[in-house]
Amino acid sequence: MAVYITRRGAKALQAELHELRARKRPKIVAEVAEAAAQGDRSENAEYIYGKKKLREYDRRIHYLVKRLESLTVIDPGERPEGARSRVFFGATVDVEDDEGVQKTYQIVGEDEIDLATGRISWRSPLGAALMKKEVGDVATVRSPSGNIDLSVVAIRWE
Repeated sequence: MAVYITRRGAKALQAELHELRARKRPKIVAEVAEAAAQGDRSENAEYIYGKKKLREYDRRIHYLVKRLESLTVIDPGERPEGARSRVFFGATVDVEDDEGVQKTYQIVGEDEIDLATGRISWRSPLGAALMKKEVGDVATVRSPSGNIDLSVVAIRWE
């Protein structure tokens, strides 16, 4: 199954990878080398902690490299005019519930989820329910407390 990400999300992952490779990893390597030069490594907390941190950075770098290779980058702004009337990956959607409460969500990939800013996965129950809806449609989302009906108020492509 394809793994999608917006151009903004891909740039954020690339920036994180660059930060780890260019700044954080070289800094921790220097700290570990300095701690190792102090002698006995078995009881040297700085050395032990530094090696642990280095493994964490290497693991994250490996993950980011592999993840970036497998991603399909989608630019929501490049969506054709005729296809902008429905909710698809990358769309920003304004919805309203039965009580009149409005919320805004952007449909993004798993690597970009940020509930505080309304960025939800297209594979989440809410994201999946909103897919292919048009303004005026009602999306029914299953939740542990029962079904929630959300009316699509607006769709934007940024």
